[in-house]
Amino acid sequence: MDETFGFMNPVKNCKKDSKFFSEKLLMNLLFTMKRIRKVEERIAKEYPSNEIRCPTHLSIGQEAVAAAISQLVHHSDYAVSTHRGHAHYLAKGGDLFSMISEIYGKSTGCSKGKGGSMHLIDLDCGFMGTSAIVGNSIPTGVGLSLACQLKNNRQISTIFLGDGATEEGAFYESLNFSVLKNLPSLFICENNLYSVYSPLSVRQPLNRSIESLAKSIGAKTAYCDGNDAIKAYSTLSEIIQDIRDGGGTWFVEFPTYRWREHCGYQFDNNIGYRTELEFIKWKKNDPIKKLENNIKKYYPLEEKSLNDMDIKIENEINSIFEKVSEAPFPSQKEAYEDIYA
Repeated sequence: MDETFGFMNPVKNCKKDSKFFSEKLLMNLLFTMKRIRKVEERIAKEYPSNEIRCPTHLSIGQEAVAAAISQLVHHSDYAVSTHRGHAHYLAKGGDLFSMISEIYGKSTGCSKGKGGSMHLIDLDCGFMGTSAIVGNSIPTGVGLSLACQLKNNRQISTIFLGDGATEEGAFYESLNFSVLKNLPSLFICENNLYSVYSPLSVRQPLNRSIESLAKSIGAKTAYCDGNDAIKAYSTLSEIIQDIRDGGGTWFVEFPTYRWREHCGYQFDNNIGYRTELEFIKWKKNDPIKKLENNIKKYYPLEEKSLNDMDIKIENEINSIFEKVSEAPFPSQKEAYEDIYA
């Protein structure tokens, strides 16, 4: 966790830029976003080889919120996520070798090769699971919040969800319970506008915001640019402090956009549910480029330092994928271990 800097009410006014932050923090945010993206781009590159045998849901273009969270949560905090959970796992401190091993179905995976991309769990970093069922991890996250409250140790539970999950009954029941019991829950909704191929306009009433929906249930709420790591950090820093101080449940909506197809490694602007113009507009709002440009306003950011950062990340990823290729698959008998009867 990095330091915070006494921001003035970012919840109501989500407008901050680099001059309020240390260079170290900004570079940490940039490094985390670049690392997440390069990992997922490598997954996309390797996927056509058919050695990755599980479905994968990439979040390329959505890295800013995960990066902000990575600098704010504690190792002892909990987090749960969705089918699109690679970034959240890494942000919570998950081990890259364990994640890539899991995607390849190796016994060295964080779920011992049994879960694949959509079922990541790692007790070593408090990442308590992702799920292929939309909204399925939300009640688990609230249960963890209740455990935090009972232990009274200032832990929080971060519950990542997409806009589609706000149409599930589990969301309403869980948020209601969390608000009622004043639990230390942080609901983070990354609204990427689509549930598979269906836009919000065909799924939810017009002129109703998801944030206002959560507010009507009684949660404290905020709305912030999901492609701006600085604004996300600024907003979440005060919210997380409030939760730790006993302030109860928060719900934050972050509009953002996935660049690639709903499930898989390709681009899918040609199939008709979204336009190439829409994609180009959002790509211009690239969270990594946005942060780089913001840093350059106040700190010298040389191309060499960016290149060195890229090389460091790429060397790590190359090494991890090589290690995973040599890792063993589970034996047949392991299929019957660590299961409930």
